[in-house]
Amino acid sequence: MSLLDTLGSLVGKSPEGGGQQALIAAALEFVNSQPGGLNGLVQRFQEKGLGDVVSSWISNGENQPIAADALHSVLGSEAVTSLAAKAGVQPDQVTGLLSQILPHVVNAATPEGEVPAEGKLNATTVLGALGGLSALFGKGTA
Repeated sequence: MSLLDTLGSLVGKSPEGGGQQALIAAALEFVNSQPGGLNGLVQRFQEKGLGDVVSSWISNGENQPIAADALHSVLGSEAVTSLAAKAGVQPDQVTGLLSQILPHVVNAATPEGEVPAEGKLNATTVLGALGGLSALFGKGTA
């Protein structure tokens, strides 16, 4: 199943038509709001013993998967609730959805295998690198 199929089948069940766009936008905003941006998120993964997982998303190799409960542990309940509200999905769904989306978002934001100097993710770059995802949403950027 492709990323687009996965997104469509998972997020498409949400009551809001723009669920995919909203979730990716919320994920980008969440990463960028971390102290240090993506560097801060990487640090959170390292603190939870999952530094190798997030590093695989940044590197040019294959992305390691992350379980929804492990992602919940990294993000914390408050962040999960906030992301769910912003994306228009239930809190118990958000980590499952993000476990599918976040590796691709981070990978797309780090095409050279390096975190951007300022640690901020650019929505246009990410959506462009995800290849056609913006067309799925009907609008260019988040």
